[in-house]
Amino acid sequence: MRHRHILLLGLSLAFLPLPAMADDEEAVAPRAGLKQEAVAEVMRKAVDDFIRPGYRDLLEGTETLAEAAHMLCEKPSDETLGDVQMSFDEVIQQWSTIEIVRVGPVIEGNRFERFLFFPDRKSTGLKQVQRILATNDETATSADSLKGKSVAAQGLGALEYVLYGTGADVLTAEKNGFRCRYGAAIADNLKAVAGELHAEWEKPDGIQSAWKNPGPDNPVYRDGKEAATELLGILVHGVEAIRDQRLRPFYAGIIKGEPDKGHPKMAIYWRSGNTMPALSANFAALQTLFDTAGMKALLPDGKADVVTAVNYLLQAIVDDLDEIDLPVEEAIANDEQRGRLNRILQNTNDVLQRLNLDFGAAIGLSSGFSFADGD
Repeated sequence: MRHRHILLLGLSLAFLPLPAMADDEEAVAPRAGLKQEAVAEVMRKAVDDFIRPGYRDLLEGTETLAEAAHMLCEKPSDETLGDVQMSFDEVIQQWSTIEIVRVGPVIEGNRFERFLFFPDRKSTGLKQVQRILATNDETATSADSLKGKSVAAQGLGALEYVLYGTGADVLTAEKNGFRCRYGAAIADNLKAVAGELHAEWEKPDGIQSAWKNPGPDNPVYRDGKEAATELLGILVHGVEAIRDQRLRPFYAGIIKGEPDKGHPKMAIYWRSGNTMPALSANFAALQTLFDTAGMKALLPDGKADVVTAVNYLLQAIVDDLDEIDLPVEEAIANDEQRGRLNRILQNTNDVLQRLNLDFGAAIGLSSGFSFADGD
């Protein structure tokens, strides 16, 4: 199913300067518009300098994780478990960087959900993982057969429970125990998915060609405006998804003048303590893509303030997230760190407006325009 997100650009029209009621047409502000000549280079930079390196890093990280997981099963100890947990943390950082690109191969074949099933609002995934562990389901100990099971039982969330959930102490006590072999199968699955994504983006005549060469003969992007809209859509949808799926579920901010009491166990990666590092990596990735692709080049002259504002807000969010060093439950209860969460939510709303309204309007997207953000 294609989900479509509407760019709320209509509101911005109320803030645009109106032509003076006079005969002097030179007083009228120049019309906004996309710099079409810059699009191909911006898209090339997005692909070659952000997307392809991101998937390459993810593949390398999952290879290390899978190797460490199998070593833990063969030689269980605190040291080998620590190696797996460290590799797991690194893969979360790598995935949190590239997962903002929710278009292309990652939304085909349930790859995104196979890598990360979240949010798990009804604990569907947790229950399935617990059932596998309780019944010692041997079909979950091979990546090939695991692939046929629910996506909720084969990604990062499932592996986090294996490593940190109830009963994880057996990992250092049993050689080739069931729990460890299930975890190793999950790691193998993550490596396989990362390998598929890396391979798809490395094909010279595949999706990278479609991104780099918008035009009438391109079945994906028929012109520069469609390509630029896709790239902006990644940023807009990325901010929305982080706010609505990662931040608000565990802390909604100030409600009727009072701070939300929070729901710490609805936070992503709360068991492993990776909530804030993952969120920081998400927002840092948005800023890196924005700057690395050189999206400023798409704007008409005189609009550099939009870029300055976007960068300021994204950096402020990252800085605050990096200063929240308590577990989620304690951070919500701590005045200073809860204040940072409030500021993060406010800045997230602000940067969404800057991208959605200011940047979109500046490149000529009109009221009611919509863009696809993925399947």
